[in-house]
Amino acid sequence: MEERKREVWVFIEQRDGKTAEVSFELLSKGRKLADSLNGVLKSVVIGNNVRGIAEETFKFGADETLLVEDKALEKFRVMPYATVMIKLVKKHQPRIVLFGATIIGRGLAPRVASNTVSGLTADCTDLQISDVTYLKKDFPELLLQIRPAFGGNIIATIITPDNPIQMATVREGVMEMHPLDAPNPIKITEIPYEPEPMDDVLQIIEQHREERKVNLKAAPIIVAGGYGLGSKENFKLIHDLAAAIGGEVAGSRAAVDAGFVEHERQIGQTGVTVRPKLIFEVGISGAIQHRAGMQEANKIIAINIDPEAPIFDIAHYGIIGSAENVIPLFIETLKHKLK
Repeated sequence: MEERKREVWVFIEQRDGKTAEVSFELLSKGRKLADSLNGVLKSVVIGNNVRGIAEETFKFGADETLLVEDKALEKFRVMPYATVMIKLVKKHQPRIVLFGATIIGRGLAPRVASNTVSGLTADCTDLQISDVTYLKKDFPELLLQIRPAFGGNIIATIITPDNPIQMATVREGVMEMHPLDAPNPIKITEIPYEPEPMDDVLQIIEQHREERKVNLKAAPIIVAGGYGLGSKENFKLIHDLAAAIGGEVAGSRAAVDAGFVEHERQIGQTGVTVRPKLIFEVGISGAIQHRAGMQEANKIIAINIDPEAPIFDIAHYGIIGSAENVIPLFIETLKHKLK
């Protein structure tokens, strides 16, 4: 494999000079992929006055940054950003290109993949490098794009052997972020922006953004409730326990759909992926879609009336019983311990 084919790229998402955490997570994963290929990891930074962001990517394993700066690129617009990425990918032919599965990444990645005839898998939960034999042909060092499929009932491994460039989007929190103790020397390659006529079809007239009020990813303790609690009134037990132990409230998709808790607190395949030090799983059966979002927690305590609930398969501690009986005992015990 030629050296240029061993390049792993990560698109660095930023808004108003602040880098999205998912980009740092992907750099950490990209570093491992590049090492598996005996290749190099490059960050792609697009914007205006974003050299500081480019330099920051070296803390997470980048060997080189491709930097494209222009006043026209200050605010994200999918057409000019796609123009930049398409030209870079066509010219350099990287082996792998990673995007965050965010609003920006989900808008950008398909355009780049389609225009460059690259393979693309969305919402990956893992990425690996492996030799693959497919239709009696050997494909060395292929990217395995792993993600839940068929409503989360199976885990699918997707390959794109006929495409020399393989792309993937990865959701926030799925990959662990690892700053390096000894970053690589900063090597930034500046590339001029060459606009296309279609770039200015969409103009930003006015922009309003509301900051996220809940940050489950940063919470060391989470108390998550499910549909098994039965009602929004019973879900108050989750709030009571969270208040007693200083944790954040979360819920399963079924609890969100039932109106027990707001969507921004949803954990799982279609919600947030978390890695807290401790998580309580109360009245949650533990379907694979939910487990994908919390199974990397350091300690899992499951409370469920069903002894056969799948959540007990991954729980470190399991309590068979109803939330109405168990949670008040927890809170009462905590009160006595804190006296």
